[in-house]
Amino acid sequence: KLCEEILNILEKDTKTSCQVACLEALRILSRDKKVLVPVTTKKNMQILMRLAKLDAMEDSLERVSEYPVIVEALKCLCNIIFNSAVAQKLSLDLNLAAMLCNLLKKCKDQQFVDDIKCFDLRLLFLLSLLHTDIRSQLRQELQGMQVLTQALESSLSVRWTAEYKAAEDHDRPPLSLQETDCAIEALKALFNVTLDSWNVHSKNESHQFRYMAAILRHCLLTSGPTEDKTEELH
Repeated sequence: KLCEEILNILEKDTKTSCQVACLEALRILSRDKKVLVPVTTKKNMQILMRLAKLDAMEDSLERVSEYPVIVEALKCLCNIIFNSAVAQKLSLDLNLAAMLCNLLKKCKDQQFVDDIKCFDLRLLFLLSLLHTDIRSQLRQELQGMQVLTQALESSLSVRWTAEYKAAEDHDRPPLSLQETDCAIEALKALFNVTLDSWNVHSKNESHQFRYMAAILRHCLLTSGPTEDKTEELH
Protein backbone atom coordinates (compact mmCIF):
# COMPACT_ATOMS: atom_id res chain seq x y z
CA LYS A 1 0.00 0.00 0.00
CA LEU A 2 2.82 2.41 0.89
CA CYS A 3 4.55 1.79 -2.45
CA GLU A 4 1.32 2.56 -4.30
CA GLU A 5 0.90 5.85 -2.41
CA ILE A 6 4.50 6.83 -3.14
CA LEU A 7 4.00 6.14 -6.84
CA ASN A 8 0.77 8.16 -6.83
CA ILE A 9 2.77 11.13 -5.51
CA LEU A 10 5.55 10.58 -8.06
CA GLU A 11 3.03 10.52 -10.90
CA LYS A 12 2.15 14.14 -10.09
CA ASP A 13 4.29 17.16 -10.85
CA THR A 14 5.82 17.64 -7.38
CA LYS A 15 8.92 19.50 -6.16
CA THR A 16 12.35 17.99 -6.76
CA SER A 17 13.01 17.56 -3.03
CA CYS A 18 9.73 15.67 -2.63
CA GLN A 19 10.51 13.45 -5.63
CA VAL A 20 13.95 12.59 -4.23
CA ALA A 21 12.52 11.76 -0.77
CA CYS A 22 9.81 9.55 -2.30
CA LEU A 23 12.30 7.75 -4.53
CA GLU A 24 14.68 7.16 -1.61
CA ALA A 25 11.83 5.57 0.35
CA LEU A 26 10.79 3.46 -2.66
CA ARG A 27 14.39 2.35 -3.19
CA ILE A 28 14.58 1.02 0.37
CA LEU A 29 11.18 -0.68 0.11
CA SER A 30 12.04 -2.22 -3.28
CA ARG A 31 14.74 -4.38 -1.68
CA ASP A 32 11.90 -6.54 -0.35
CA LYS A 33 10.44 -8.80 -3.04
CA LYS A 34 7.12 -9.05 -1.17
CA VAL A 35 6.28 -5.37 -1.65
CA LEU A 36 7.11 -5.30 -5.36
CA VAL A 37 3.79 -6.67 -6.67
CA PRO A 38 2.03 -3.25 -6.88
CA VAL A 39 5.17 -1.61 -8.29
CA THR A 40 5.75 -3.98 -11.19
CA THR A 41 3.07 -2.75 -13.55
CA LYS A 42 3.65 -1.11 -16.92
CA LYS A 43 2.24 2.20 -15.65
CA ASN A 44 4.48 2.33 -12.58
CA MET A 45 7.58 1.32 -14.52
CA GLN A 46 6.83 4.15 -16.95
CA ILE A 47 6.57 6.63 -14.05
CA LEU A 48 10.06 5.66 -12.89
CA MET A 49 11.41 5.69 -16.44
CA ARG A 50 10.02 9.21 -16.95
CA LEU A 51 11.75 10.42 -13.77
CA ALA A 52 14.98 8.77 -14.94
CA LYS A 53 14.71 10.65 -18.27
CA LEU A 54 14.20 7.37 -20.10
CA ASP A 55 10.80 8.13 -21.62
CA ALA A 56 11.75 10.64 -24.33
CA MET A 57 14.47 10.39 -26.94
CA GLU A 58 14.82 14.15 -27.44
CA ASP A 59 15.20 15.37 -23.82
CA SER A 60 18.68 16.62 -22.98
CA LEU A 61 20.36 16.70 -19.57
CA GLU A 62 20.56 20.46 -19.19
CA ARG A 63 18.89 20.90 -15.78
CA VAL A 64 21.46 19.90 -13.18
CA SER A 65 18.81 20.32 -10.46
CA GLU A 66 17.07 17.21 -11.86
CA TYR A 67 20.14 14.98 -11.61
CA PRO A 68 19.40 13.68 -8.06
CA VAL A 69 15.92 12.60 -9.22
CA ILE A 70 17.38 10.80 -12.25
CA VAL A 71 19.93 8.96 -10.08
CA GLU A 72 17.37 7.87 -7.47
CA ALA A 73 14.93 6.70 -10.17
CA LEU A 74 17.71 4.62 -11.78
CA LYS A 75 18.57 3.12 -8.37
CA CYS A 76 14.91 2.16 -7.87
CA LEU A 77 14.79 0.53 -11.30
CA CYS A 78 17.98 -1.43 -10.48
CA ASN A 79 16.40 -2.86 -7.32
CA ILE A 80 13.04 -3.59 -8.93
CA ILE A 81 14.50 -5.32 -11.98
CA PHE A 82 16.95 -7.34 -9.89
CA ASN A 83 14.18 -8.58 -7.59
CA SER A 84 11.27 -9.06 -10.01
CA ALA A 85 10.91 -11.41 -12.98
CA VAL A 86 7.79 -9.45 -13.99
CA ALA A 87 9.83 -6.23 -14.14
CA GLN A 88 12.48 -7.99 -16.23
CA LYS A 89 9.83 -8.96 -18.79
CA LEU A 90 8.30 -5.47 -18.73
CA SER A 91 11.72 -3.95 -19.38
CA LEU A 92 11.84 -5.80 -22.70
CA ASP A 93 8.28 -4.73 -23.59
CA LEU A 94 9.10 -1.09 -22.71
CA ASN A 95 12.36 -1.14 -24.71
CA LEU A 96 14.29 -0.10 -21.60
CA ALA A 97 17.72 -1.15 -22.92
CA ALA A 98 17.42 1.17 -25.94
CA MET A 99 16.46 4.09 -23.70
CA LEU A 100 19.38 3.39 -21.37
CA CYS A 101 21.77 3.41 -24.32
CA ASN A 102 20.27 6.72 -25.43
CA LEU A 103 20.70 8.20 -21.94
CA LEU A 104 24.36 7.13 -21.97
CA LYS A 105 24.82 9.03 -25.23
CA LYS A 106 23.23 12.14 -23.65
CA CYS A 107 25.80 11.92 -20.84
CA LYS A 108 28.67 12.32 -23.30
CA ASP A 109 30.61 15.56 -22.75
CA GLN A 110 28.28 16.56 -19.88
CA GLN A 111 29.53 17.58 -16.45
CA PHE A 112 28.32 16.16 -13.11
CA VAL A 113 26.78 13.06 -14.70
CA ASP A 114 29.06 10.32 -13.29
CA ASP A 115 26.36 8.99 -10.94
CA ILE A 116 23.82 8.93 -13.78
CA LYS A 117 26.28 7.05 -15.99
CA CYS A 118 27.16 4.60 -13.22
CA PHE A 119 23.58 3.54 -12.47
CA ASP A 120 22.64 3.54 -16.16
CA LEU A 121 25.52 1.11 -16.74
CA ARG A 122 24.56 -0.96 -13.68
CA LEU A 123 21.03 -1.29 -15.02
CA LEU A 124 22.35 -2.37 -18.43
CA PHE A 125 24.53 -4.93 -16.66
CA LEU A 126 21.53 -6.31 -14.73
CA LEU A 127 19.31 -6.45 -17.83
CA SER A 128 21.99 -8.21 -19.88
CA LEU A 129 22.64 -10.63 -17.02
CA LEU A 130 19.02 -11.51 -16.26
CA HIS A 131 17.44 -11.47 -19.73
CA THR A 132 19.07 -13.25 -22.68
CA ASP A 133 16.78 -11.50 -25.18
CA ILE A 134 18.02 -8.11 -23.97
CA ARG A 135 21.62 -9.34 -24.22
CA SER A 136 20.97 -10.24 -27.86
CA GLN A 137 19.18 -6.93 -28.47
CA LEU A 138 22.14 -4.98 -27.09
CA ARG A 139 24.60 -6.87 -29.25
CA GLN A 140 22.66 -6.99 -32.51
CA GLU A 141 20.30 -3.99 -32.62
CA LEU A 142 21.51 -1.30 -30.22
CA GLN A 143 25.25 -1.23 -30.97
CA GLY A 144 25.63 -2.06 -27.29
CA MET A 145 29.26 -3.10 -27.59
CA GLN A 146 30.16 0.25 -29.16
CA VAL A 147 28.10 2.27 -26.64
CA LEU A 148 29.56 0.41 -23.65
CA THR A 149 33.12 0.55 -24.97
CA GLN A 150 32.81 4.31 -25.45
CA ALA A 151 31.46 4.63 -21.88
CA LEU A 152 34.49 2.68 -20.62
CA GLU A 153 36.86 4.81 -22.71
CA SER A 154 35.30 7.98 -21.27
CA SER A 155 35.52 6.73 -17.67
CA LEU A 156 39.21 5.90 -18.12
CA SER A 157 39.92 9.19 -19.99
CA VAL A 158 41.82 7.29 -22.69
CA ARG A 159 44.05 9.32 -25.02
CA TRP A 160 45.13 7.78 -28.32
CA THR A 161 48.57 7.86 -29.98
CA ALA A 162 47.55 5.53 -32.83
CA GLU A 163 44.39 3.75 -33.98
CA TYR A 164 44.66 0.91 -31.47
CA LYS A 165 47.28 2.31 -29.09
CA ALA A 166 46.39 4.28 -25.97
CA ALA A 167 48.84 6.78 -24.52
CA GLU A 168 50.75 5.54 -21.47
CA ASP A 169 51.05 8.20 -18.78
CA HIS A 170 52.93 6.75 -15.81
CA ASP A 171 52.59 10.00 -13.84
CA ARG A 172 48.83 10.10 -14.18
CA PRO A 173 46.91 10.32 -10.88
CA PRO A 174 44.58 7.45 -9.91
CA LEU A 175 40.99 7.46 -11.09
CA SER A 176 38.40 8.99 -8.78
CA LEU A 177 35.95 6.69 -7.00
CA GLN A 178 33.15 7.69 -9.40
CA GLU A 179 35.32 7.12 -12.49
CA THR A 180 36.36 3.72 -11.15
CA ASP A 181 32.79 2.67 -10.39
CA CYS A 182 31.64 3.73 -13.87
CA ALA A 183 34.47 1.76 -15.48
CA ILE A 184 33.65 -1.34 -13.39
CA GLU A 185 29.96 -1.23 -14.34
CA ALA A 186 30.86 -0.77 -18.03
CA LEU A 187 33.23 -3.77 -17.86
CA LYS A 188 30.55 -5.96 -16.26
CA ALA A 189 27.99 -5.03 -18.92
CA LEU A 190 30.54 -5.55 -21.71
CA PHE A 191 31.30 -9.02 -20.39
CA ASN A 192 27.64 -10.00 -20.71
CA VAL A 193 27.21 -8.47 -24.17
CA THR A 194 30.34 -10.17 -25.56
CA LEU A 195 29.80 -13.46 -23.72
CA ASP A 196 28.65 -15.36 -26.82
CA SER A 197 31.02 -13.64 -29.26
CA TRP A 198 33.15 -16.59 -30.21
CA ASN A 199 33.20 -15.73 -33.91
CA VAL A 200 33.87 -12.29 -35.36
CA HIS A 201 32.08 -12.10 -38.69
CA SER A 202 32.49 -8.56 -39.98
CA LYS A 203 35.12 -5.88 -40.46
CA ASN A 204 33.23 -3.60 -38.05
CA GLU A 205 33.15 -6.29 -35.35
CA SER A 206 36.87 -6.87 -35.83
CA HIS A 207 37.47 -3.13 -35.36
CA GLN A 208 35.29 -3.04 -32.23
CA PHE A 209 37.15 -5.94 -30.60
CA ARG A 210 40.60 -4.45 -31.38
CA TYR A 211 39.42 -1.07 -30.09
CA MET A 212 38.08 -2.71 -26.91
CA ALA A 213 41.28 -4.73 -26.43
CA ALA A 214 43.36 -1.53 -26.51
CA ILE A 215 41.11 0.05 -23.88
CA LEU A 216 41.26 -3.09 -21.70
CA ARG A 217 45.08 -3.01 -21.86
CA HIS A 218 44.96 0.64 -20.77
CA CYS A 219 42.57 -0.35 -17.96
CA LEU A 220 45.10 -2.87 -16.59
CA LEU A 221 47.69 -0.09 -16.39
CA THR A 222 45.30 2.24 -14.55
CA SER A 223 44.97 2.62 -10.77
CA GLY A 224 41.86 3.27 -8.75
CA PRO A 225 41.61 5.45 -5.62
CA THR A 226 42.41 2.51 -3.29
CA GLU A 227 44.16 -0.84 -3.56
CA ASP A 228 40.83 -2.69 -3.23
CA LYS A 229 39.20 -0.60 -5.98
CA THR A 230 42.20 -1.14 -8.26
CA GLU A 231 41.88 -4.90 -7.72
CA GLU A 232 38.15 -4.75 -8.46
CA LEU A 233 38.81 -2.73 -11.63
CA HIS A 234 41.36 -5.26 -12.85
